[in-house]
Amino acid sequence: MSRRNPQYRLAVVPAVALALAACAPFASLRHKPPKSAEKPAAAAPQPELPLATATHRFTITPDQDVVGHLQVTIARHEDTLTDIARRFNVGYEEIIRANPGVDQWLPGEGTPIVLPTEFILPDAPREGLVLNLAAMRLYYYPKHEKDAPVEVITHPIGIGRVGWVTPEGSTTVIARIKDPVWTPPLSVRQEHAKDGDILPEKVPAGPDNPLGRHMFRLGWPSYLIHGTNKPPGVGMRSSHGCIRLYPEDIEALYDSMPIGTKVTVVNQPYLLGWRGQQLLTQAYEPHEDDKRDWADVPKTLRKNLVKPRTTLWKRVAAQADAIDWEAIRQAAAQPRGIAQPVGPGPVPDLATLLAQAPRVRNALPKGASWDGVEDQYAGEPEFKKPAEAGATEATTAGR
Repeated sequence: MSRRNPQYRLAVVPAVALALAACAPFASLRHKPPKSAEKPAAAAPQPELPLATATHRFTITPDQDVVGHLQVTIARHEDTLTDIARRFNVGYEEIIRANPGVDQWLPGEGTPIVLPTEFILPDAPREGLVLNLAAMRLYYYPKHEKDAPVEVITHPIGIGRVGWVTPEGSTTVIARIKDPVWTPPLSVRQEHAKDGDILPEKVPAGPDNPLGRHMFRLGWPSYLIHGTNKPPGVGMRSSHGCIRLYPEDIEALYDSMPIGTKVTVVNQPYLLGWRGQQLLTQAYEPHEDDKRDWADVPKTLRKNLVKPRTTLWKRVAAQADAIDWEAIRQAAAQPRGIAQPVGPGPVPDLATLLAQAPRVRNALPKGASWDGVEDQYAGEPEFKKPAEAGATEATTAGR
């Protein structure tokens, strides 16, 4: 039969197709994909960051002006900045100021968060309780035996808002009360009524009491140091002049700070302090009702050099020419609340300081002041009953 015969061609085509199909598996073996196209190996897990150490209690020497150290942690997807602030015993404004441009409600998974946990002590007598309104932070110096180590305990605070300013000066703790009853002053009730918020004449102890569970009465009438039922507000100017603390912080002070303790309130937005042989500055923006002239911060500060009255300023005066006053100016122009060296010697910029700061785990530090429990009334069923039950009758006027 001739190969030109159409029937022959029809018989050959299926045979060739079958042969090609049979060869296909062997062809695939001969043409394996290059190794570069293979699935990459899983990345090795990153080592867990170390836990931070607590940043609220320190032993200090007589010539020590700076406590704590700058740190950086990493946000989780569920975090807010106020969550992280309380975890590390930092106030609202402190953490917002240290992290410009970071969304306070959704920082975002993996976002580095600066922890401003290095503090220059206020230039004030180290006795009793010292409050710096500008920094919204207190420093407690417990009494100690002669030649015994000196301790300082520091916590963030909330203070009076514009029009309800927390006063400066000196007073004493005259009483302390647990589970206080709040009697809102008429002026406060009238202010709330304008916004349609009708306050009762008395708010009994319990979860709805804005004074929290612990309170100190001061020698200044109507001014208190107390806890709060809204912890995220600590570190803000939001009170009617009283001083607010996290529930865990006021509880610790309540157990350790005796009646008669001296209370000194200062307002120092631009701090200087020595760490060894190096001077540091820490800048907070002055409050809007601060009437002092801060247009030229170095010039205003240098007025203290004319007749230096404190040990700090006598030492600054002795080395004034070795201090980088321009670095102080720059820190004041962009206040981050971060302690920065300003001489003598090398003056690293802020970016370098942040790069060198230790990275710590986003978890409660070792020896933290807080145990992570949100409800300060947890485990006390009497406060789940009508509020009068179990309340200590102790009427107060401030908030």
